[in-house]
Amino acid sequence: MSTFDNPVDPERRLDRTGCGCGRHRSQAEHDAQLALQCAPIESEDKRYQGVVASAVMRAVFPKDAARRAFLKSVGASTALAALSQLFPLKTATEVFAQGGAIEKKNLKVGFIPITCATPIIMAHPMGFYSKHGLNVEVIKTAGWAVIRDKTLNKEYDAAHMLSPMPLAITLGAGSNPIPYTMPAVENINGQAITLATRHKDKNDPKLWKGFKFAVPFDYSMHNYLLRYYVAEHGVDPDQDIQIRAVPPADMVANLRADNIDGFLGPDPFNQRAVYDGVGFIHVLSKELWEGHPCCAFVASKEFVTTMPNTYAALLKSIIDATAFAHKAENRKQIAAAIAPANYLNQPETVLEQNPHRHLCRRRRQREARPQPHRFRSVPVAIVRHLDPHPDEALGTDQGRGRLQGGGRAGLSRHRHGQAHEGGRARTADDQFKKLQGDGQGVRSGEA
Repeated sequence: MSTFDNPVDPERRLDRTGCGCGRHRSQAEHDAQLALQCAPIESEDKRYQGVVASAVMRAVFPKDAARRAFLKSVGASTALAALSQLFPLKTATEVFAQGGAIEKKNLKVGFIPITCATPIIMAHPMGFYSKHGLNVEVIKTAGWAVIRDKTLNKEYDAAHMLSPMPLAITLGAGSNPIPYTMPAVENINGQAITLATRHKDKNDPKLWKGFKFAVPFDYSMHNYLLRYYVAEHGVDPDQDIQIRAVPPADMVANLRADNIDGFLGPDPFNQRAVYDGVGFIHVLSKELWEGHPCCAFVASKEFVTTMPNTYAALLKSIIDATAFAHKAENRKQIAAAIAPANYLNQPETVLEQNPHRHLCRRRRQREARPQPHRFRSVPVAIVRHLDPHPDEALGTDQGRGRLQGGGRAGLSRHRHGQAHEGGRARTADDQFKKLQGDGQGVRSGEA
């Protein structure tokens, strides 16, 4: 269920399986029944009302089955009335929408130049920050460790981070614990494993022993998913391959220079590797864990509590920008806004779609016996879902289990069913337990 959907509709699911609106078993079924698509938000007030109601509904009913059963048994009106007795929905919505006197107008927000940060970036050139009375400087930053350090040193008021990072900071993994908040999961899905073109005949992960891979950061979904994926295919991520942290912007250059054999990273760099002819997309991350969280918008608890009105204005800016990015017809305008050098520094074509689509198709046609995942013609950004509020991936027992224990449920059983038999599934879980126990993410290097 998207933040922008009706949270008291019993026909919508909380989980990300199926289509974006939650009514259909797949996106193809959704597209085939356009008449059933979600109704657009009528006004800004209704959008904020939906955001507040959605947050409350997710907190009260983290289990999808319980929420839907409750709504079907009592109806939407009765459900809202009951929730209002426990939590003042109307008052909370009004307070959130109206806000108060902004404590600090001039802010600095750090970001990594990847498309996951689209709402945070586009809110600057497209005026969403200024609309809410803020003068925000969005600062392109080299790597995740720099983002972390500058945020901890209060050089940034808020930042774009990988979703595991605020949890690691709060727990004190690698440093003293500092409470952080994560009001928004910026996106789900949208990552991929990209291999160098010289390895186009090594589509089976069992053949990857000795490979060098890059991931953006130790505490990243990329690191966890890559480790899980290779372990499911009998490859020990600690002994058989090397995993190093590399800033996303440097991944394609390292692939071109043969410093790495592949990477699990964000867009636009998967598409850029294909665009430049130095790599091909092996598998999309959504095929490993459909609906996995990736990046987040975070701020320290100190900032949130000492400057609540500034924080609310900042969050509303992100929500409005994300609502705009939600609509496919705005894609070209957004690509033009975030393409310049001070933002993503990428060709608009790369940001809009996969320009290598037809070449990939021709390559597949030339293969006598085409292999699965050899070349991808689906734009990675299309399967990304921008959602400005923590979703079920981090808000339920199932999601926490995936992060903490490896969660075999996270893999697509219909595609990797054989990996769940015998010792290999236990091997993957053992790898994740080791990660959880010793706090070590990658073998060497730091972004």
